[in-house]
Amino acid sequence: MQIVTDSGVDLSLTPEEQKALRIRVVPLIVTLEGTSYREGIDITADEFYDRLARTPSMPTTSQPSPGDFASVYRELAAEDPAILSIHISSGLSGTYNSACTAAASVPEAKITLVDTKTLSAGAGWQVEAAARALRAGWPLDAVLGMVKRIQEQTRSLYTLRELKYLIHGGRISHMKGLIASALDLKPMIGVENERGTYVQMGQARTFAAAMRGLAELPSKWVPKGSALRAQVAHACNPEAAEELRQAVSRVFDCTWRATGRLSMVLGAHTGPTMVGLVIAPLAAFADIP
Repeated sequence: MQIVTDSGVDLSLTPEEQKALRIRVVPLIVTLEGTSYREGIDITADEFYDRLARTPSMPTTSQPSPGDFASVYRELAAEDPAILSIHISSGLSGTYNSACTAAASVPEAKITLVDTKTLSAGAGWQVEAAARALRAGWPLDAVLGMVKRIQEQTRSLYTLRELKYLIHGGRISHMKGLIASALDLKPMIGVENERGTYVQMGQARTFAAAMRGLAELPSKWVPKGSALRAQVAHACNPEAAEELRQAVSRVFDCTWRATGRLSMVLGAHTGPTMVGLVIAPLAAFADIP
C-alpha cells in the first residue's frame, strides 16, 4: 500500500526516507507578486521568505486540483491500487475535499482517505506512523485505528508576532484580529481536534510571554513533568524555535523530534515569525514500528 499526502503536512523525513516509506507528496500552490509556485518544486522556503520580507504584497495559496491528485492516483495505481491518502485538516484547507473528488474519478485505485484534523508536523506524525506501520505489515484497519489515536491525542499550538497574514488569509476573525493588532497582543492559537479549526488559547502582551504561555499550555491536558513526544516548527524564526524548545523542556519530560520548518504554504498564512509546538503523550507512539 502506498501513501499520498500534501505539502501542508510537514514530515521529519529525508527524500530518501520518504521514498523508502512509499510516501508521495502532492504540492500546494503559493502565489506571491503575481507568480504561482508549486511548493518544494518551483521555490524553496528560504527563497519564499526572502521574497516575502522584501514585498508589501500579501501571498495567497491554493490546494492541489482534483486533477493533480487524480494524476498521482493513476500513476500509483498502475503499480499498486491500494492507496492511503492523508491530508491536512478540511477545517483549514480544501485539500482533503479535492483529494476526495479525485478519488471518485479513479475507479482503478482503491483509495482510503484520512482527514488529519490538523496540519504541519502534527499531520506529519500521522503520515509517518501510518507509513511505518504499513511497511511492517499491519492491516489497514489497525493502521487507521492507530492514526485516529494519534490524531486525538496530539495538540498543535503556535504564536506569532504579527497578525496581518492571518487576517488577510481569513484564518481568524477579522474583527478580533484588528483589535489584537491595535493592542499589540500576541495570540496563542491551537488547532482543535474535532473539526480541525483554529481556536484562540490565550494572548500575551509580548512575544516572549506568548512563548512561555505555549510552554505551559500542555498542562491543560497532561500533568507537568509528563513524558511527551514533542516537536517545534517555525516559519523563519529559528531563534524563537530554540527558546520555545528550552521552555517546554523545563516543564515536561520531552522526547524531541528534530525542529522543522513550517510548510511555506502554511507560513503564507502566519508570516515569517510564527513558531509552533506539537505535543502528545509519549505512550501514544509506543507500538509504532
